[in-house]
Amino acid sequence: MTTESSNESSRTPAPQLPPPEGLISRIFLFADGLRVGWSLLLYAAFWLLIEYGIVAPVLLAGGFPVNPKSPQFVILEELLSFLSAYAAALLMARLERRPAGVYGLPLGQAFGGLFWAGILLGLGEVSLLLGLIAAAGGYSFGTVVLHGTGLLDGTALWALAFALVGLSEEFLFRGYSQYTLARGIGFWPAAVCLSLAFGAAHLKNPGEGIVGAANVALTGLVFAFALRRTGNLWLGVGWHASFDFGETFLFSVPNSGYVFDQHLSSAVLHGKTWLTGGTVGPEGSVFGFVTLGISAVLIHYLFPAKKYGSKAD
Repeated sequence: MTTESSNESSRTPAPQLPPPEGLISRIFLFADGLRVGWSLLLYAAFWLLIEYGIVAPVLLAGGFPVNPKSPQFVILEELLSFLSAYAAALLMARLERRPAGVYGLPLGQAFGGLFWAGILLGLGEVSLLLGLIAAAGGYSFGTVVLHGTGLLDGTALWALAFALVGLSEEFLFRGYSQYTLARGIGFWPAAVCLSLAFGAAHLKNPGEGIVGAANVALTGLVFAFALRRTGNLWLGVGWHASFDFGETFLFSVPNSGYVFDQHLSSAVLHGKTWLTGGTVGPEGSVFGFVTLGISAVLIHYLFPAKKYGSKAD
């Protein structure tokens, strides 16, 4: 589903610099540029400076929605997060003399074929997951509660909100940080570390639990596998966005512990926690691990070639 030319930016080799000389140079530099630790620290500093010094004041000046369960709140929160993380990566790209596309979001493929393939795969996974729970007696769709303009508004707003969630979370955990950490410790060790951080970050959500966080961490590894096989994040962005859209809006169930407003139906999860996920939602169900396994198999067969540009495995 990708071509050699479309992945050119993601495979651009890092510039080879002369071996660093002198104590200060050896502390800060390596053969391919800044040492990994300093790169990550500098990226974090840029990210925080941009988020709290530039982007947040601009968005807050326009008035931030007060209801954290509304799609409008999620849209602005995730827009703030993504713009800050991506702008920091652009600064690092200039500093490290690399094309920004190597960090996972080549603009030439923005919202292209891989993104829409991810949309289909995410909708397929969440539909299978809720279908399995329903077949075991743990889910009832209820009745449609949105109609007319409310239905159109809810669909459009949540679609936009979760497109931004996909961009923000995929880039934060599998963008610059994944590329840079992989330079130091290898692709899969970096993916494991960042996926564990991805799962741990969800523990702060109200209603989240250990099983749900473990599912999120495993999801991070599956998306890292998609990155490894496709060469960029666009498949994962679409997949992430449509899975969350399906949970929150289409099937109207908790999403990582959150129960959001403006969902489609009066759906109910009922039964044992191992079946439904309880307050976590379907991500905490035993069937969530089944569908993740199926997802990994699909990635393996649909995207057989390794095209990620890191030199380390």
